[in-house]
Amino acid sequence: MTATALTATDLCCRRGDRWLFSGLSLGLARGQALHILGPNGLGKSSLMRMLAGLLPPSPDPVSGITGAIAWDGPLALMDERHGLDLGQPLGAALAFWARVDGPVPDEAIKGLGLANLLDVPVRYLSTGQKKRAALARLIGQHAPNWLLDEPLNGLDVAACAMVERMIERHCAGGGACIIASHQSLGIPGLTRLDLAEYAL
Repeated sequence: MTATALTATDLCCRRGDRWLFSGLSLGLARGQALHILGPNGLGKSSLMRMLAGLLPPSPDPVSGITGAIAWDGPLALMDERHGLDLGQPLGAALAFWARVDGPVPDEAIKGLGLANLLDVPVRYLSTGQKKRAALARLIGQHAPNWLLDEPLNGLDVAACAMVERMIERHCAGGGACIIASHQSLGIPGLTRLDLAEYAL
């Protein structure tokens, strides 16, 4: 029997006076990757923050019941907030998080094309380089469960393929991953959830 990484039931999201989605339930197994898709404004990022525990589910607009989220094991979130000190060289910025989470393996630094950028202040990195640095920080957290919010934004074709391979390897090693993206993903065995089906 495949182990369960995530069970989420009856999730609803209200932002201000607007309901984004309701009645959303999903499960994620070890070794599985799930693609959350849908147009901008439907609540993909809100759902990811909810799954990360940063945004509480809203009570159902009809029943008043609040949904539940249960993870098996630690999780790591990567979104547009890369959390790297802009004034520090990249190596020092990653070293700060290494003291919190654990070191980023050297092979990950090389594989992400960051080995020659460690002396460059984070503020001078391009959008794609910052995204790859955020991926290095994600790997350094050594969490079995990944939440990736628009991980391909700002990346060229080769870097997008690299991220897809990284997700595939993570899941092949028993990890689980949820990817919110408006872009298509070429990951074997990927399952999909269209947030538009739960929009209000």
